[in-house]
Amino acid sequence: MKMVILRSALFFSALVMSLSLSAQSKYKIKGHIEGLKDTSIYLANYYGNKLYYNDTARVDSKGNFVFDGKPFNECGKYAIVVNNQTRMDIVVDEEEIELDFTPDCRIDAINVKQSKNNKIFFEYVKFISEKMRSRQPIDAALQDSTKTDDEKKPFREQLKMMNDAVVDYQKDLIAKNPDLLVSKLIKMSMDIDVPEAPSDSTADGKKLWQYLYYRNHYFDNIDLTDPRMIRDQAYHKLVEKYITQVLPQIPDTMITEVRRLVAAVGDNQDGFKYIVHQFTYKFETAKIMCMDRGFVYMIDNYYAKGLCDWVKEDKIKEMKESADEKRHCLCGETGLNIILPDTNNVWQSMSAINAKYTLLVIWEASCGHCKKELPKINDLYKRWKSKGLEVFAVHNNMEVDKWKKFVRDENLEFVNVSRNQFIMTQDSATKLIYSGRTTLQSLNFHQYWDVNSTPKVYLMDKDKKIIAKSLGAEQLEDLLNRLENGSDTSAPMKEAEYEDEDDKPARGRTNGATKLKTAGSKPTKK
Repeated sequence: MKMVILRSALFFSALVMSLSLSAQSKYKIKGHIEGLKDTSIYLANYYGNKLYYNDTARVDSKGNFVFDGKPFNECGKYAIVVNNQTRMDIVVDEEEIELDFTPDCRIDAINVKQSKNNKIFFEYVKFISEKMRSRQPIDAALQDSTKTDDEKKPFREQLKMMNDAVVDYQKDLIAKNPDLLVSKLIKMSMDIDVPEAPSDSTADGKKLWQYLYYRNHYFDNIDLTDPRMIRDQAYHKLVEKYITQVLPQIPDTMITEVRRLVAAVGDNQDGFKYIVHQFTYKFETAKIMCMDRGFVYMIDNYYAKGLCDWVKEDKIKEMKESADEKRHCLCGETGLNIILPDTNNVWQSMSAINAKYTLLVIWEASCGHCKKELPKINDLYKRWKSKGLEVFAVHNNMEVDKWKKFVRDENLEFVNVSRNQFIMTQDSATKLIYSGRTTLQSLNFHQYWDVNSTPKVYLMDKDKKIIAKSLGAEQLEDLLNRLENGSDTSAPMKEAEYEDEDDKPARGRTNGATKLKTAGSKPTKK
């Protein structure tokens, strides 16, 4: 059960304000604050789950104030901030708003003199607040570890009755006021009713049926085409939960849902911006194997096409460069060949390896993570060589002596190659490339294999198609066992995380995602 609850007080450590540059509305937000005079108050708007300063008004000697109203596409949930300490949420739509209240913004002291939305909203808030007070002893009883399940049963029934009463209240309010913004906002906060699955289904079948129903109808209670919806905390919670909890963390599935939601928002630019940003941020920051496929999709289909004008050009350029480094080494793609000399200066080609599985490992002898992981991979190789695994290890920097020493000391038995200062000079590189000994892609492998940190690991099949990436040795062995046994390998896998923090990254490069400006719990300047 989701409930919209008004918090009566919020403390702020600093105040900043920016005026709206949009077209002005003919409506006003005005009122009287009992006992307050000759000071400034602020109007803040929600954007997702954040609160931003939007406007300022002067309270005169009689306690009166006036804000300009907002045009349709800027309407939504707002807050009046008083004395830098308290706030009062209000619903701003294309209507006159007049309120009388006290500086502490107490709910029982608020008098809505004009605004149908806010009359309904504050009645709803009072109703919810009373229900929350009433359920406190019920919650206490349910959390009492000394009570038996039988003793808790009547309290569970009371809680169900209370929740049913709230839902009935919400449905009645919406039915009586279907065209009001407050109804849309309350409806957005309500959970989806999931019906019983077909009775002839198995237990697992029923669970799957109900899950798919919930997922397919998840956004039924929100008008995604309405730009006002985004100015409410519930919008962010709805979208975030859908991306991180409702959807399976499988890139192809999530890409399909991006397309569906973008189509659903239509011409709602604020909704488009929010959906695209949230999915992009999730794809780039997720510690789940193969999720970078989604990041590349977002860059190619939205940012690179000029559809994301809220992001600066230099940042979009950076994001496109990041996508270019990932696109050749995505799961399902055929890995580009690497041809480099080994420790005996014999040139080795990865594509020439004829094996059921090829493991590409890009590492550095000065990398603490690598020093721990390479011996584990060596042990894995010894166990799996007879089963068709070969390892092609590429050293990522020019410290050849350190590289050879580590290979020798650890007795790494697989193919080990590296660039060196000689072959990377302009003349040598040109001759090697034109003679067919190696390729430009091989000498610049870090640009095509997304080497922003080491170790970087890719598992490929017999055709050098990438099966998995960014996994540790233990994870790789588990995956290989499942592949050999014909077990399901579709479940999302977490990327390997390393505890070392003292080692330098392979190459300094920042993430390409652009986060929307956040502000914690206080309003901030846009």
